[in-house]
Amino acid sequence: MLDKIKQTTEFLKSKVNLQPEIAIVLGSGLGNLGNEINPTMVIPYKEIPNFPVSTVMGHSSNLIFGTLEGKNVVAMQGRFHYYEGYTMQEVAFPIRVMKALGVKYLFLSNAAGGMNPNFNVGDIMIINDHINFMGTNPLLGPNIDELGPRFPDMSEAYNKKLIDLAIKCANKLNIPVNQGVYIGVTGPTFETPAEYRFFRIIGADAVGMSTVPEVIAAVHSDLPVFGVSIITDLGGFDNIQPISHEEVLKAADAAEPKLSAIIKAMLREL
Repeated sequence: MLDKIKQTTEFLKSKVNLQPEIAIVLGSGLGNLGNEINPTMVIPYKEIPNFPVSTVMGHSSNLIFGTLEGKNVVAMQGRFHYYEGYTMQEVAFPIRVMKALGVKYLFLSNAAGGMNPNFNVGDIMIINDHINFMGTNPLLGPNIDELGPRFPDMSEAYNKKLIDLAIKCANKLNIPVNQGVYIGVTGPTFETPAEYRFFRIIGADAVGMSTVPEVIAAVHSDLPVFGVSIITDLGGFDNIQPISHEEVLKAADAAEPKLSAIIKAMLREL
């Protein structure tokens, strides 16, 4: 693992003369933000040693280095998911590389199904905690002490200062936001009505198929995290509607300008 991280990091540093401060995973809900980055270099994943390639519709496969709101950033256009057949370590690998590149903050976005009855499609939920319901963990196996401790503390997986900053920026922009708990599942099936109700009972507000392994790797390596979900469908209620991936992408795209505005405002303040 360390050799692969070093090899990938050295490759990227040889290609790009830019020290990124902030890493952004442009998941569903932030995909178009990549178009607003003033690029120094765009590198397809397939050209990066040891990098997987995203196979999911709606996810490009590029690593963008550049500037956004005056900050040096590195952004992933498309992430990797456990359900694609990658190991948890492969899913988390880009986070390891970003930490090795010297980034100071990690921003993550996703599309999620809402179970909180106060949520509506298109709402923005700032993640303040998560439940790992994936049945596995990217830290399984021998611990690599150079990356982080054997038993990392997860009591503040999502950085409170970044959460407070996001709420402050959203208020200034008059964009309503919620906070809540994200539960990560493997997918690729969407949830049954009973699963939605179960997840709500155990304390989750929204459910998705990503983010959790990336956050665990970031916390393990002492990288502050900001996570946010766009609520793209609703489950666990009486009037349950069938859902498709196309509808999820459509709902995420509709809410994307609001989320992008908040992220850009946060970058200006950092």
